[in-house]
Amino acid sequence: MITLIGVGHVFAISENVKELIRSRRPEIVCLELDPARFNALVQKDSSRSVPLQYKLLAYFQKRMATKFGSEVGDEMMAAVSAAQEIGAKVALIDMDAATVFARLWRRMSFREKLHLFGGAFAGLFMSKETVEREMEQYEQHGEQYLEKLGDGFPAVKEVLIDDRNKHMAQRLSALASQHVGIVAVVGDGHVPGLLEGLKPLEVEAIRLKDVRSPPKREEAAAEYTSSYYVNGP
Repeated sequence: MITLIGVGHVFAISENVKELIRSRRPEIVCLELDPARFNALVQKDSSRSVPLQYKLLAYFQKRMATKFGSEVGDEMMAAVSAAQEIGAKVALIDMDAATVFARLWRRMSFREKLHLFGGAFAGLFMSKETVEREMEQYEQHGEQYLEKLGDGFPAVKEVLIDDRNKHMAQRLSALASQHVGIVAVVGDGHVPGLLEGLKPLEVEAIRLKDVRSPPKREEAAAEYTSSYYVNGP
C-alpha cells in the first residue's frame, strides 16, 4: 500500500502530517525532495547547493509561509520526525533540483520566462486571503487549474510537474516492490499525476484540503479508509 499525502509548502500542517504517518506506521516515508534541498532544510540554509531559481522560489514561499504561521519545509521535517518515532526509513524521491531547473531554463521560451518572473514578483505582494481564494479554486477545479498552467506555461508544467511525476512514480513503484507500507509526502499538485503513474498499484490519496482540516480523531480511521482508496490492486 502506498499512501500519498498532498501538502502545501507554506501551510501550518506539520502536526497533521505527523498524525497521518503515525496512524499508518509505514516501513518507509518518502519525501518530495532531493539531497541538496533536504540538506538545506536540515541545516536551515538555502544559500548553498541549490539553483538560483530555486532560491527565488524558496524566498517567495518563505514570505508566504510567515503569513500562515509556518516555515517552508516544516511539513517535510515533521514527516522525518514521525518516521524516526515509528522506526521507519526515509527516502528522497524527487529529481535533482539543479538538473530540473537547468532543463526548465533551456525549454522555456522568452515569453514564458518574462511572464514567470513577472508573476513571481507579483506573488511577493499576494495576501493570505488571495492565497486562500486560489486554493479554493484549485481544490474545486484541480484538473482545469493544471490545464490552464499548461496553456500559459507549457515548459513549466512539463518539467516541474509532468517529468517529476514520472520520476517519483518510478521511484515509488520500485520501493513498493521492497516495502509493504509506504507514505509519500508530496506537493498536492503532484497527486493526480502520481495516481495515474502508479496504476495498477493500490494507492490511498489524502489531499491537502483534508490534511489542513482532518476529521476528528474518532472519525479519522473510518473516513480516510472509506474515502481515499483510488487504485485497486
